[in-house]
Amino acid sequence: MAKKIIIFDTTLRDGEQSPGASLNSKEKVQIARHLQMLQVDVIEAGFPYASPGDLEAVRTIAREIRGPQIAALARAKKEDLDAAWEAVKEAENPRIHTFISTSDIHLKYQIRKSREQVLEEAVAAVQYACRFTSNVEFSAMDASRSDLDYVAKVFTAVIDAGAKTVNFPDTVGYAVPQEFGAKIKYLTEHVPNIHRAIISVHCHDDLGLAVANSLAAILNGALQVECTINGIGERAGNTSMEEVVMALATRKDFFDYYTDIVTEHIYPTSRLVSKLTGMIVQPNKAIVGANAFAHESGIHQDAVLKEASTFEIMTPQSIGIKESSLPLGKLSGRHALRDKLKRLGYTLTEDDLNQVFARFKDLADRKKHIFDEDLESLVEMEVLRRSVPEYYKLVEMVVLTGTMAKPTATVKLEIDGKVERYSSFGDGPIDATFKAITHLTKSECRLLKFSVSSITGGTDALGEITVKLEEDGHIVTGRGVDPDIVTASARAFLNGLNRLRYVQEAGMAQAATS
Repeated sequence: MAKKIIIFDTTLRDGEQSPGASLNSKEKVQIARHLQMLQVDVIEAGFPYASPGDLEAVRTIAREIRGPQIAALARAKKEDLDAAWEAVKEAENPRIHTFISTSDIHLKYQIRKSREQVLEEAVAAVQYACRFTSNVEFSAMDASRSDLDYVAKVFTAVIDAGAKTVNFPDTVGYAVPQEFGAKIKYLTEHVPNIHRAIISVHCHDDLGLAVANSLAAILNGALQVECTINGIGERAGNTSMEEVVMALATRKDFFDYYTDIVTEHIYPTSRLVSKLTGMIVQPNKAIVGANAFAHESGIHQDAVLKEASTFEIMTPQSIGIKESSLPLGKLSGRHALRDKLKRLGYTLTEDDLNQVFARFKDLADRKKHIFDEDLESLVEMEVLRRSVPEYYKLVEMVVLTGTMAKPTATVKLEIDGKVERYSSFGDGPIDATFKAITHLTKSECRLLKFSVSSITGGTDALGEITVKLEEDGHIVTGRGVDPDIVTASARAFLNGLNRLRYVQEAGMAQAATS
């Protein structure tokens, strides 16, 4: 009989540790709602002791999300555990996830404790967490480089102390599948009370083996996989949720396991996480990459047209991708747009629909062919725009450039309700535009990154701009979309400036109340 694999999603915790991928509370809730639709079993919503903002974000998710368990991470310290419980106590099914290192290299150089001290602190942390909830998970950080008999001893002790889940992480992505699977099998045979707990694995992708290691662990007794959407996370990232889930779903002939994931929500969730974190999914990424269901070879195209399964081992529809291009145009009405969005997996409020419809009409006037990807981008940018207040709003802009003219940009912005205009020269049209916006907003930010990509093919494709800005120690990502690349750049820059101001004002408000 097939066994269920528990999907523990840590996109909002470990995924957020990706450099530059910081999320605010509203964005975390947006992602959590998609994880709820996916029907993940556990959402690790954050590390509450890390900051008051993270605690409040976890608390909001615990209050609003029903269905999945809501977990909070805590070191093996009372103050961390208190913060974790404060954050998740209103959840329908709260979980406290506590951890401490067990490898000799971490004990010697990082925490400078003996094995006996670590064992004692691990047991004390689990016992303390069990005062709040019976749903306690313990992780042995850097377990894959730890002495296996020592890990077995620690696991035995924390299970006796009340842990219901014991996690064996490959924290630095050092393990290889055959070895990692053997370690899990060893634990099932040498932890005498293992039948009272679930074995979990949390693999990193430093050698590109996180998914392979996780699958090897499943075959050897692990029943929980800790993973992230798009495989994002610290350094090279984590186990990719969509890859593990679809491997189990596609190869049922090999894996006698299943998950409760509603796979049709995978692609929309992947897109949302990519937009909000600013981490673009590589085109050749398995399952959710732009090329995952693309066939350029004439031989492949001929075969797929006759029978898709000749070169597709899963259908695009199974993960929420629609093959057909969008048959909507400038004469289409709001009802047709709503229906198409629903079929793409988006349910919008009336206000959101009105905003997207207005942008759709504008795009249809300028772009002959509108594809599903164009429409998805419009929806996601509307969600992105609403995630922070629009202190600075683009009203209009005029840019002059050419081989015989000095690039000039005239920008009109609405700033806190007041319309202001400014013109500036620059080394290029985008430079001139940014200089005009900088003058109007009086920003002193530094541009750390500027990247350009297209949503679809063709010369009329939507241009997607991502910028990374820094000011006073705050780093944010801004995004903008438009058929005109200069306008898209202006939208991205303004989105980033709005985020900077939002972060700065939130910090001042927090300081005033502390």
